[in-house]
Amino acid sequence: MEPIVETAYGKVRGITRDGVTAFLGIPYAAPPFGPRRFRPPQPPEPWDGVRDCFEYGPTAPKPPYQPPFDSLLPDPVIPGEDCLNLNVWTPDPGGSGLPVMVWIHGGAFRNGSGASPLYDGRAFARDGVVCVTFNYRLGVEGFAHLPGAPANRGLADQVEALRWVRDNIAGFGGDPDRVTVFGESAGAMSVVTLLASDAGLFARAIAQSGAGQTVQDEADAMIVTREMAARLGVEPTAEGFAALDPAAILPVQAAVAAEVMATTDPDRWGASTVATGLSLTPVVDGELVTDRPENLVARGRGRDVDLLIGYTSEEFRFFLMPTGLAAAFTDELVDGVAAAKGFPPEVVAGYRRHHPDLEAGELMATILTDGVFRIPAHRTADGHVLSDGAGGTWMYEFAWRSAKEDLGACHALELGFVFDTLTKAGELLTGPNPPQALADRMHRAWVHFATHGNPGWPQYHPSDRAVMLFDQPTDEVVHNPRAGDRELWG
Repeated sequence: MEPIVETAYGKVRGITRDGVTAFLGIPYAAPPFGPRRFRPPQPPEPWDGVRDCFEYGPTAPKPPYQPPFDSLLPDPVIPGEDCLNLNVWTPDPGGSGLPVMVWIHGGAFRNGSGASPLYDGRAFARDGVVCVTFNYRLGVEGFAHLPGAPANRGLADQVEALRWVRDNIAGFGGDPDRVTVFGESAGAMSVVTLLASDAGLFARAIAQSGAGQTVQDEADAMIVTREMAARLGVEPTAEGFAALDPAAILPVQAAVAAEVMATTDPDRWGASTVATGLSLTPVVDGELVTDRPENLVARGRGRDVDLLIGYTSEEFRFFLMPTGLAAAFTDELVDGVAAAKGFPPEVVAGYRRHHPDLEAGELMATILTDGVFRIPAHRTADGHVLSDGAGGTWMYEFAWRSAKEDLGACHALELGFVFDTLTKAGELLTGPNPPQALADRMHRAWVHFATHGNPGWPQYHPSDRAVMLFDQPTDEVVHNPRAGDRELWG
């Protein structure tokens, strides 16, 4: 069966299998190259007839993941310039009023796509939700701060995709007033940034392993721009970078990203860049991003949007253990990295008191998990609650530990459980025989949140800090987990 749906730009044809219809590779904006390069997203060219949407569309220009991450995360590359495209899975393209979930992929703002097998939306559609995934511009194309070009082009792409959903999703059975935007890592940081923009394009938001602190100051962003331009031999402007093919930029982009991630020198790259550990992120430009998103949320932005936010128990093991970096840490290096991230020395001293048996690498992973992920999530949740809007606030922690290597309950491990794609995505992160029962429960909570505005456990409040702990064999609500460590941060 091949249903046809009319969109604002032309008709699209999908394929139905096992009660779910998929429409893949629908353009939501024009190819961002040629005269449109480094410009705001533009509408796609309308088409005549019916467009077959049977395969994923092109992915945005990006470098490959470097070892060992290439063996942990699937990141397909599909050539072509029409990369601003999206995918829709629906249980009923002829229906109406269904909840909608729109996924923003992660990848440090330089990798990822909506075409990853981890993000197959079929299970959400099976359970009565219209699921959308999409691509946005990455790396220099989407996030480099370039004089002569608007800032935050990748974020602008995300807004454009959400506008497409608002204007077209009813044709796929979805309700544009029941949209939940959700994302992980850079995608979660994007979710909170969009929440803080108060764009009015979604009613609910889920932020998985990313919160509201990841932005660069313009001056720090320009340090990165000038360094890449110097290595490429061009002027540090939109015109200078536009003289180069996107593929020619990627090796330098990757080299600078690796140096920023490894540095402990804020004077070299700028304090806001080193604090995030990311070379290219959203920039506080005074327009789309007017302040740190967590500050804006605390001042009431997004106060009427329901928010579900959380993290994994051992996020930073993903970055330190399989790379071998953990083994190289000394006490002195722990102090240096913490200082570069802006963590107060008394916080580090407190972790040493609370965890005297941890070796330096394990201690660093614990501190970075909290400082980069857990504590910012709590700050964002606290601000959302105390803004006293109509939107509810819920928190979760994913605690199940991978059977693979020494990953533990690491960054990105929850993805296959949320999407119920453990069999599709393989065992890259989980190891053999991941618990399907946990995927059933976690996926069901996300569906319930999108459908009913409640994931199924008590709301979070700073007075009691109720957090749903997802683990196997059972889940449980924990109040104020690891309070001693959290209180070190003030």
